[in-house]
Amino acid sequence: MHRALHFLALTKPRLNTLVVASAGVGYWLGAAGPVDLMVTLHLLMGTALVAGSAAALNQVAERDIDRRMARTRMRPLPASHVTPFEARLFGALLGVAGLLELAVWVHTLAATVALTTLLSYVWIYTPLKRRTGWATVIGAVPGALPPVIGWTAARGALGVEALVLFGIVFFWQMPHVHALSWLYRDDYVRAGLPLLAAGDPDGRRTARHALGYAAALVPVSLAPAVVGLAGMAYLALAALLGSLFVLLAILFLQQRSEWRARALFVGSLVYLPVLWSALLIERMV
Repeated sequence: MHRALHFLALTKPRLNTLVVASAGVGYWLGAAGPVDLMVTLHLLMGTALVAGSAAALNQVAERDIDRRMARTRMRPLPASHVTPFEARLFGALLGVAGLLELAVWVHTLAATVALTTLLSYVWIYTPLKRRTGWATVIGAVPGALPPVIGWTAARGALGVEALVLFGIVFFWQMPHVHALSWLYRDDYVRAGLPLLAAGDPDGRRTARHALGYAAALVPVSLAPAVVGLAGMAYLALAALLGSLFVLLAILFLQQRSEWRARALFVGSLVYLPVLWSALLIERMV
C-alpha cells in the first residue's frame, strides 16, 4: 500500500463521513435563506480536516492499545507503516489547517466549536478511556458537536435548535457504541479498557444502557418539530424510526447475542442518515 493511503487511514475516513455530513446538515438547517455553496464546501472541508486530526492524534495516543486488539492491530501505527512522530505532525497540521479554514472562510464561532470538539476528544475523552467506563458518555459530547459546528456556521450563534441537534447525535451515539463494544468486548478486555461491555459478562447492563439511551432519543428526535425545524411528516417518520430503534434495543436486551448486537449496530448506522435526510427534505420543501 502506498504511504499516502496509510496517512489517509489515520483520518478514519469512513467513520468521519457521518461527522462531516452532520456538520453539513446543521448548516443547511440553520441557513435562513439560500445555501451558500462556497461556505458549504469550506465548512465540509474544514470539518473533515479537524475530524481527521482528532482521529490521527487519538491513534497516536492509543497505539499501544490498538496493537493489542485484533480489530485495530493493522492500523498504520501498530503495523509500523507510520511513525508516531509522523502521525502526530500530520494530525497537528490537519487540525491547524481545518481550524484556519473554518475561522477564515466560514465563521469564528464555528471554528471555536470545532476547536472545542478537537480538544475535548483528544485531551479529555482519549485519556479517560483507560480509566473509566464513563469515558463513553464523555466522548459522546465531542461526538455530538458536528451539527453544532454547522449551525453556528449558518447563524453565527448558538440556540435551542443547535441544542436539539446536539441531543439527537448524543443520545444516538450511546446504543451505537454499546452495541459495538459488546461485539468486540473480548478485544476491549485484552486491551485493558474498562468499558461497560468489558466488565459485563452476560451483557445485561450493556443492553439496559443501550435501551435507556434509545428510549431517551425518541422524544429528543421529535423536538425539531417543536422548535420549528420540521413539520408533521418529519414527526411521523422520526416517531417510527425511534420506535424501530427501541425495538432493536429491546431485542438485544432479551437475548444478548452477537446477531442482535449487530442488528442494533447496523440499525444505528441506518437511523441517523435517514433522520438527517428527512430533516433536509422538509427544509428544501
